[in-house]
Amino acid sequence: MAEPRPSVLIVDDDPDMREALVSLLRSVDLEAKASASVPEFLKFPLPAGPTCLVLDVRLPGQSGLDFQRELSAANVDLPIIFITAHGDIPMSVRAMKAGAVEFLTKPIRDQDLLDAIQLGLARDRARRKNARALAVLQERFETLTPREREVMGKILKGRLNKQIAFDIGVTEATVKYHRGQVMHKMKASSLLDLGHMAEKLKLTPETLQAWTGP
Repeated sequence: MAEPRPSVLIVDDDPDMREALVSLLRSVDLEAKASASVPEFLKFPLPAGPTCLVLDVRLPGQSGLDFQRELSAANVDLPIIFITAHGDIPMSVRAMKAGAVEFLTKPIRDQDLLDAIQLGLARDRARRKNARALAVLQERFETLTPREREVMGKILKGRLNKQIAFDIGVTEATVKYHRGQVMHKMKASSLLDLGHMAEKLKLTPETLQAWTGP
């Protein structure tokens, strides 16, 4: 399936600036949508494809820096490029420490902005790719039975088959079967691979031990 076209969202209260930015972005085949304020921006859903936000620092009502903090608190990971005519070093440091891609001072060179946007879009593509991979891992994990999850937890603790058999009161052959099912369903090529998967899913041996079935 083809990836949706990249989009750049703009929030700036200067109508001339909005028009100039939209024209620039469309000239390089990027989707562009501009808003004059944060409330106006929030009326519309985020695009389906790779996206970044060009955000003015000073806006009517809520400032760009406050909006960045609000997005972070809501776990909305949207790459942000700040633009301002009134920037200073403490302001730029605050923005960058909070994860901004770039902090540009007006008047902005077109190439500087386009370079920052490409960096932001690349960051969002990587985030989306990681999210898809994590969703696949979660789907695999959901196919494990409670007993298989329990065995997986003991595998991750380094327990041997005979030790696991003693721990849960089954035969070693049964443990081998469950172990094989865990590796097969998770599509893990090795115990190290399984461990990496568990880390990505934030699973620990302790959380996997919480099984109380028959």
